[in-house]
Amino acid sequence: MTVEEVLSPGNQPERTCIGCRQKGPRSQLLRLVAAGSGSTAVVVDERRRMAGRGAWLHPTESCLALATKRRAFGRALPGATGTAAVEHWITSGPNVAEAQAATTPTVQPESGSEI
Repeated sequence: MTVEEVLSPGNQPERTCIGCRQKGPRSQLLRLVAAGSGSTAVVVDERRRMAGRGAWLHPTESCLALATKRRAFGRALPGATGTAAVEHWITSGPNVAEAQAATTPTVQPESGSEI
């Protein structure tokens, strides 16, 4: 197997969107997980590292609407029904949290006060 074959886009892991039921590369889909600890909320796993079962969704309002209409969240993530965090993430865009972090100034201690 050559390097070109390994790095080609056809060899990326594929996942199925719970909204439109279309397969796509994992890099183009959002990973969703149940918040856990007794909560019924569904949250976006931006780093794709959270523990537990995951569901995948295209980051579009149309796929979100289809998933909600089909009640796909409850089937993909048993017991999870609250999708407010996912709706907020999709409607406001993924860079909102990054923009807020960039505008928050970092407070540096004055010289000598770190003792």
